[in-house]
Amino acid sequence: MENKRVLITGASGFIGGFLVREALYRGYDVWAATRPGSSRVHLYDKRIHFIYLHYEDKDALTKQLIEVASSTGAWHYVIHNAGITKALHKADFYKVNVQNTSVLLEALEAANCRPEKFLLMSSLSSYGPINERSLKPLRTDDQQKPDSEYGKSKLQAERIVKEQSYFPFIILCPTGVYGPGDKDYLMEIKSIRLGIDMKAGMKPQHITFIYVKDLVLATFLALEKPSALNTTCFMADGDVYTDREFADIVKNLLGKRFVLNMRLPLWLCFTACFCSEWIGKILKKTMTLNTDKFKILRQRNWICETEQTNKELAFTPQYNLKKGLEETIRYCKKQGIL
Repeated sequence: MENKRVLITGASGFIGGFLVREALYRGYDVWAATRPGSSRVHLYDKRIHFIYLHYEDKDALTKQLIEVASSTGAWHYVIHNAGITKALHKADFYKVNVQNTSVLLEALEAANCRPEKFLLMSSLSSYGPINERSLKPLRTDDQQKPDSEYGKSKLQAERIVKEQSYFPFIILCPTGVYGPGDKDYLMEIKSIRLGIDMKAGMKPQHITFIYVKDLVLATFLALEKPSALNTTCFMADGDVYTDREFADIVKNLLGKRFVLNMRLPLWLCFTACFCSEWIGKILKKTMTLNTDKFKILRQRNWICETEQTNKELAFTPQYNLKKGLEETIRYCKKQGIL
């Protein structure tokens, strides 16, 4: 029986590396799309086919896809995981997250390289601040009102995928994704290890998570389940935490006896993000703290309804937050990161 072929974009990133490993484990013929110069430290398996996609030129990309299809056959599945969560210039969100998605879809069709299913890895940020007072869980049929440029760019990418009629699709909107190799949550873990935990806003933030291995498992269930077509799915482990509860779990796993917990008013958080962004512009470097990230930090409600998604995909998360953080911290210690 011929192995299924899958194209995974953003393969050198945090989530991408886990997607590649899971695809290989499942026996797929794996094509990893990476940028020139991107790290391949976790993409060492000799079975991987590497490809650089010419997003900047649709005609060149179409020609490239025709050559691939004529040589090995079209991909059965495409996982479009490539994207950026922070940018030096706001326009970059739309160039990478929106324009590249559009170009890839059109080139796949023009090259007659139609996959059985196109999966877009989006984000819960595409829904924006909803039910901030009631803390009612977000639903996939809620009106999407993102206020960050990142969230707006993800929403535009979702609309492009939904509006095309070339091939079936599925859109995954994960909440906070963490695990070995993630850098954003690692910053907070390192801070707690030093005995300091700073939170944005005087009111608790209600947050949800999904461990990267669970997200990857759900991704392939979504691809392989015939009934999962033309739909949007929230991805979370089903539990809800406050930002303080997250910090307490990390504190206990690190064996810290005392951590100074501080809540900073939002105006002070904005000032810090604003200054960090301008330092980044001077250094020509993207900064984790920036004015766009501030809009995500001030959002209080990250609770989402996942019961229908789990039922539709026959997906049961294998990791709760404590188990996932325990594995993450163990990995970081082994790698000398902590």
